[in-house]
Amino acid sequence: MDTVEASSGWGVLHLFYDVDLAPNSVGGGSRIEEAISDFTAEAPHQALTFVVLGHKAALGVMAIGPDWARLQRLQHQLNQAPLVPTWSYLSLTEASEYAMTENDERERLRNEESVTDPAEVKTRIETWNERIEHYREQRIHPQLPTRSTISFYPMSKRRTGADNWYALPFAQRKELMMGHATVGRRYAGRVTQLITGSTGLDDWEWGVTLFSDDPAALKDIVAEMRFDEVSVRYGEFGPFVTGLVLNPAEALRRVGIDE
Repeated sequence: MDTVEASSGWGVLHLFYDVDLAPNSVGGGSRIEEAISDFTAEAPHQALTFVVLGHKAALGVMAIGPDWARLQRLQHQLNQAPLVPTWSYLSLTEASEYAMTENDERERLRNEESVTDPAEVKTRIETWNERIEHYREQRIHPQLPTRSTISFYPMSKRRTGADNWYALPFAQRKELMMGHATVGRRYAGRVTQLITGSTGLDDWEWGVTLFSDDPAALKDIVAEMRFDEVSVRYGEFGPFVTGLVLNPAEALRRVGIDE
C-alpha cells in the first residue's frame, strides 16, 4: 500500500519523546533530521519540531499531510532514532459543522449593523465569502505558521446529566459555538489556532494546537475561553504540552542529541 489518504482533510500526528543519551546514540541527530527531511520532501507534507518545557517530554514533532502512510513511515523512522516515545496524538483536519452560512451573515448584517440595502448586502456578502473561503481552506489544508511557541491539548464535549452537549438541539449548539468563536477572534494576530478532529481516531474528540510568539497569549486565550458557557458547562480538557518551536538541528542540540 503506497498511499492512504482521507476523502477529506489531512492527517495530523503529534509525537512526543524523551531522549536516549546512551553511548550508542551517536549520530542519532542525523537520522532524525533525515526522517523529517524525507517526510517534508513531498509537498504539501509539513513538520515542525519543538523542545518541551516540563517533564512530559523533551522533544515534540508535529507532522501534517494527506498521506497517512507517509505519516506512519515518519513515526517508524523516528522510533529507530535515540528517542523514547512518551505520548502521541492522531487527528484529522476538518471544517467546523457550526460554521456560519451566508444566510447567517445576512441576518447578522441586518440585526447587528442594520445593513439592508440590497446592493450593499451583495457587496458585503461577496467580501464575506472570500474571507470565509480562505478560513475554510486553512482549516482543511493548513500551512503551519512560523511562531516561536506551541501549545497542544486534546478536548471533548461533556456528556454528563444536564450538561450533555449532544443532547442539545443543533441550533442551540451552533449559537453557543458562535459565541465561543468570538472569543478566539479577539486573539487574531496574537494566536494561530488549528483545531483538528479525532473522534474515532484517538482518545478525545478534538486536538487543539495553538501557536504564538507570546507565551502569555497561549495562557490568556485558554483562560478567557474557560469563562465561556461552551467550556464552563461542556468542556473536558486533556493534558497540555507546551514548547519552543525550533528548526530540527537547534531542537536536537537543545535536548543533547549529537549529529
